[in-house]
Amino acid sequence: MRCVIARFPFDLTKSGVLESMKGIKPEQVIGESVIIGRRTYPVKQVGQVITRQDRRDFSAGEILRAMTQLGFTCPGLPHTAAPTRVLNPFQQASAMLGAPAAA
Repeated sequence: MRCVIARFPFDLTKSGVLESMKGIKPEQVIGESVIIGRRTYPVKQVGQVITRQDRRDFSAGEILRAMTQLGFTCPGLPHTAAPTRVLNPFQQASAMLGAPAAA
């Protein structure tokens, strides 16, 4: 598959990516990730290995798009629950009645 990453054209194949990532130890995943084989890699690490470019030269979105088109699984960011505000009984009753929330 032909794709453009950081303004440079690349001909990527699924087998080529698998071969490039063979023997590469995954770094700790903090943001977006790509599952290659049985391992989960950070997107930027995959991009650096397959393009041989500095991680600052391309975006995670470019790599995610290419890996998705090649058929790799790219799980999204884990969704964390938003912190809930603890309401006193008066505020809770007001909210149940549809009163505007006080700051």
